[in-house]
Amino acid sequence: MKKFVNNPKQFVPEMLKGIELANPGKVKYVPDYNLIMRADAPNDNKVSIVQGSGSGHEPAHVMIVGQGMLDGACPGDVFSAPPIDYVVESSKLLNSAKGVLHIVNNYTGDRAAFRDAAEELEDEGITVKTIFVDDDVAVKDSLYTVGRRGVAGNFFVIKAVGAAAEKGASLDELVALGNRVNDVIRSMGMALTGCTPPAKGEPIFTLAEDEVEMGVGIHGEPGRAREKLTSANEIVDRMLEAILTDSKPISETETTAPIFNNGDEVALMINGLGGTPISELYLLYGYAHQQLEAKGIKVWRSYVGEYCTSLEMAGMSITLCKVDDELKDLLLAPAEIPIRVF
Repeated sequence: MKKFVNNPKQFVPEMLKGIELANPGKVKYVPDYNLIMRADAPNDNKVSIVQGSGSGHEPAHVMIVGQGMLDGACPGDVFSAPPIDYVVESSKLLNSAKGVLHIVNNYTGDRAAFRDAAEELEDEGITVKTIFVDDDVAVKDSLYTVGRRGVAGNFFVIKAVGAAAEKGASLDELVALGNRVNDVIRSMGMALTGCTPPAKGEPIFTLAEDEVEMGVGIHGEPGRAREKLTSANEIVDRMLEAILTDSKPISETETTAPIFNNGDEVALMINGLGGTPISELYLLYGYAHQQLEAKGIKVWRSYVGEYCTSLEMAGMSITLCKVDDELKDLLLAPAEIPIRVF
């Protein structure tokens, strides 16, 4: 696999320096902690919002730092959780009088790094709380996590809490909002090819020309099944079925109910995993939109493009986010970030 790379160990720092230079006066780069932060942060009139996760998923999360979104992102190496000290020191630099909110995709390494960092920060008198995102319906457990994975649906959580933070919401209010949004987002991905981390030099996994990985994770984790390639419409049907039949507990006795029902309004995201042409993403979107409308689910707004990638993996994910009037307002609120994804 050919890549634009110098020293693989410097791949992430060189990328982050490029983001800073491309956005003068908007963001700044702190090399010691892989931190991209708002140039005007911290602001004591708002909660500071920090993400981490591994690199390799851009524009998540270093390219969505700015007004109305994240105040900072401190990624680890490609597909690796950030070290604890990155999270601690980044949170200190971004600490606000209203506190710090961590948004964490549900992967074992990320959870551990942010959990331990939060304990250190609290010992030092810094108020910090955490939202965990786990929107992936493909598998319950994977190579990287216990429980469901957090994937492209995290953008809806970030956008909602980012907008609310700009309006002055408290830390507790943001945690409640983020958890509520997480409860109404569901995603599933699939891959046509593997991807090659710069330091590895070879694909994480390979697929035959007539194979796909249904339910793949954003680090190349196995999904539900390795299957034969079929038509785009059939792939969308399979993925929508998995999302629409997912349910949530509604009582202590584990009674469950569907999340998406006839009459609901949703935001529909078709997310490219890094190597899929935008033309194909819109082809997929068109059919998914029609199928949802046929089921009585109204598509309120479209999101088509690359939001959470896996390097150059060819493939895509579908995310549905059920919306109400409050969430619509938050998703439509102004944001100013390097990559115009919202």
